[in-house]
Amino acid sequence: MRTMQTAVGAFGGPEHTQADALLPLMVKNGGGSDHSAISSSGCPPFLALELCREHIGVHPCDKRQSVSTYKTIFPAIDFSNIETDDDILWKSDVREPSSDLVARGIRFLEWLSRRKEREIVVVSHSGFLSHLLSVFGQNCSPVVQKELKSSFHNCEMRSIVLTNQSELGPMISDDYAGGIPPGPDIPSDAYDDGL
Repeated sequence: MRTMQTAVGAFGGPEHTQADALLPLMVKNGGGSDHSAISSSGCPPFLALELCREHIGVHPCDKRQSVSTYKTIFPAIDFSNIETDDDILWKSDVREPSSDLVARGIRFLEWLSRRKEREIVVVSHSGFLSHLLSVFGQNCSPVVQKELKSSFHNCEMRSIVLTNQSELGPMISDDYAGGIPPGPDIPSDAYDDGL
């Protein structure tokens, strides 16, 4: 609930009106938010995934609601990647081991790498992101390692470039995880338009 509210608040359209032909990203007062409905007009696709959710188990705040409930609150979000309506992963007496959380995060990055989009926003929880990023950057400068491993603040945004190091050849710099990607440093939409 928290990440979807954050995602639609930060990246959704303007206030949804009855004249909008598209479904809203979030209905009025969605999830007890005391917020007007948020339009999906002009927005990229929003996808919900289990792979990038918070540390699973024990804490009730980390248990998700049913997908059918979320669909009524967030009608324009695509939940098709979630296999079960109810949260069968969360257990009241078992906390997901950190090693399992990191492995799930790696599977999430593999899923991300198969996406056709070149720029993707990931809205998740600090615990998930901190655990995942803690295993990267060993070949980076101490400054970059510190940034990768630093805790996230509420609603903090960071830009991270994912690269397949095997496709880059020798390391160009130790200042970036995986090296500096080749090519011009321009927004991908300008690059796609042939600039």
